[in-house]
Amino acid sequence: MSAIPSSDLAQYCQQTAEAAKAASYQLASLDASVKNDWLIESADALLASADLIMAANQQDLSAAPEYGLTSAAIDRLRLDTERIGAIATGLREIAMLPDPVGEVIDGFSRPGGLQIQKKRVPLGVVFFIYESRPNVTADAAGICVKSGNAVVLRGGKEAIHSSQAIVNTLAETAKRFGIPETAVQLVGTTDRAAVGHFLGLHELIDVTIPRGGESLIRRVAKEATMPVIKHYDGNCHVYVDQSADLSMAVNIIENSKCQRMGVCNACESLLIHADVAEQVLPLIAKRLAPHNVEIRAGQRALPFLPNAIAATDDDWSAEYLGPTISVALVDSVEQAASHINQYGSHHTDAIITDDLRCANAFTTLVDSSAVMVNASTRFNDGGVFGLGAEIGISTDKFHARGPCGLRELTTYKYIVQGSGQIRQ
Repeated sequence: MSAIPSSDLAQYCQQTAEAAKAASYQLASLDASVKNDWLIESADALLASADLIMAANQQDLSAAPEYGLTSAAIDRLRLDTERIGAIATGLREIAMLPDPVGEVIDGFSRPGGLQIQKKRVPLGVVFFIYESRPNVTADAAGICVKSGNAVVLRGGKEAIHSSQAIVNTLAETAKRFGIPETAVQLVGTTDRAAVGHFLGLHELIDVTIPRGGESLIRRVAKEATMPVIKHYDGNCHVYVDQSADLSMAVNIIENSKCQRMGVCNACESLLIHADVAEQVLPLIAKRLAPHNVEIRAGQRALPFLPNAIAATDDDWSAEYLGPTISVALVDSVEQAASHINQYGSHHTDAIITDDLRCANAFTTLVDSSAVMVNASTRFNDGGVFGLGAEIGISTDKFHARGPCGLRELTTYKYIVQGSGQIRQ
């Protein structure tokens, strides 16, 4: 990528956002069939351009050591024909989803004869900041355009050549369907100052979505002059109630913690009702041991976990993203909910119980984007919920909460049809 002089950076960001805004007005009126055909054609074009995309990807892989990427990060960065095929499949799956734009959410008549509709419409322009996985570039572009939004993509510098090759392919295909090429733009500079410029353009950008580490998200939330859809971290809990099926509890805890440890909906904290601690904690420890999970236990839990270490206050709010878990005992479902609301991240929390009253109390009291009853925290995912592809998970309450897919990238307007009425 060619460097953009700092003196020209603000102008570059302004022009990029202006182009996206102009494109968003055209996208808002596109027929669903046009967007779907573009997605399918783009999938085919990515496959046809696989050699070019992999050559660009090799540039990123060659530069990876200077960025200090771990072997796991380099693997996430790597593209081959199979992974490009998966990206193409993702675009085809987005094409198969119902188009939310134009959906009539509500409709009613007023006594004076006015016909009022509440109709779903795109947000406009999305500024999306994300990590160094090139597949996310295509996913975000597909979700945004399908929901009628233009998108400005600011991917990690580690994947910039791969992402640019993907965006070039999408833009070239867009021309054949009358879709503005500037509907999908990749920020062509790795200068971090560009993010600050974009965050100030609230008159052109309607929403910012950051997906990355907590420090990035806090910076965006602090500097953004437009709404932000975000979650800071994922300190997810599983609470084992006194009435729980303990075999079920152990299975769910193992899956919630160990199926994938480095994701935002993995379990980081366990709460155990004191009445079942002696029976269930040794079972949990035995199940987690093959995964080399370190247990950090509160004082009441330590006697039942001889290989655990004592937890500190910091452990109750920690997102480990690895083989560590905290454990505390509680005396009621209300106490469990209070602990979660104090130390949790409002992301995903679960209860294991055979008591309907406790289940209802937990789902009512716990203030999180998704609350599970007798199911793994790992299920909080747009695809698993049947919502299709998602652009992230939000722990906010406005404007979206939980998995953010096509509908969450829309808002609504009122359409009022009259026949000459005037207000007296």
